Amino acid sequence: MSMSTEQVLKSLSTIVHPSSGKDIVSMGLVQQLQVEGKQIAFTLQFPNLNDPVKASVKKACEITLKEAWGADLILQIQINTPMKPVLPKKTTPILPGVKNIIAVSSGKGGVGKSTVATNMAIAFAITGAKVGLIDADIFGPSVPKMLGIENEKPGMTRINDRDMLLPVEKHGIKSLSIGLFVSPEDATIWRGPMASNALKQLLSDTHWGELDYLFVDLPPGTSDIHLTLVQTVAVTGAIIVSTPQAVALADVVKGITMFRNESVNVPVLGLVENMSWFTPEELPDNRYYIFGKEGCAHLAAKTGIPLLGQIPLVQSVCEAGDEGIPVVLRKQVVSEAFKQVAERLRTEIIRRNANQQPTQKVEITHGRKI
Repeated sequence: MSMSTEQVLKSLSTIVHPSSGKDIVSMGLVQQLQVEGKQIAFTLQFPNLNDPVKASVKKACEITLKEAWGADLILQIQINTPMKPVLPKKTTPILPGVKNIIAVSSGKGGVGKSTVATNMAIAFAITGAKVGLIDADIFGPSVPKMLGIENEKPGMTRINDRDMLLPVEKHGIKSLSIGLFVSPEDATIWRGPMASNALKQLLSDTHWGELDYLFVDLPPGTSDIHLTLVQTVAVTGAIIVSTPQAVALADVVKGITMFRNESVNVPVLGLVENMSWFTPEELPDNRYYIFGKEGCAHLAAKTGIPLLGQIPLVQSVCEAGDEGIPVVLRKQVVSEAFKQVAERLRTEIIRRNANQQPTQKVEITHGRKI
């Protein structure tokens, strides 16, 4: 006995969905119907993922069709339901009260990056801003020494059922460093993922509160720590510290390229030339260009990145760092140099926020190269 699509639909329309009281054809449950010889194939498309009568409706279809066209009828009935929606995970915003995140980077070690980061943070705080400083140089933390907080331990608080670290407050800023959790004599022997997780904890498991600026002192070069930072938070901009020496400047170019990479896209707000010249304390008007002259100025002109300032090599800078009282807190010529750099940086941050869209976190996708 031959069958037509219309005949099959008419037969199926005698089956009523128990919950709705309507037949399954008028409900639109029967889809992709194919009739050929003694074969009938179709899909039962249920709108409700948890419809309890799916199996019974399918069984009713089998019985009805075989009663109409014989027990040897070949049936292929597929049940489809909507995919279970994947609800977004509830996540706690990271650094919700921080307005600007400034990365402090360097192409190579030994150029005074941490000294600049520490004095910049305090210089901003002197103007009345609320400032934080994260020592993200996981393998060589020096901020605790420079701030004189080596023997301090971060406190704990509980916020929204979460245990959160409290940063140490000193010299008008809030700060946190992995150096506060390990003995100064112990080497931090961690693989990359461990170091990255440590930075994530300093960012997300700490109650930083309301801050106008959060400075992040990064390790030298380009590493997992840099990528972890831009994947975890939206960085407002970066500054890069270097000496005028050609070898140091060659590595600065790599840092600029990393931040300007289209996958990272963090604005480079400026260059800071440290150890620009040597000035003896007893001869404040004398300048000796030990590491070369105007190296960062030439690079700034070439790359179109502002030169925020030049910091001389003065013995008191080193002594102040060793004593835990950053030199910007003292009344010295070099202190004014740091303050001038800070003011120029503040201007660049204001200009960046006025003229550019907010930075986006780097999204992790398989096969993506940065």
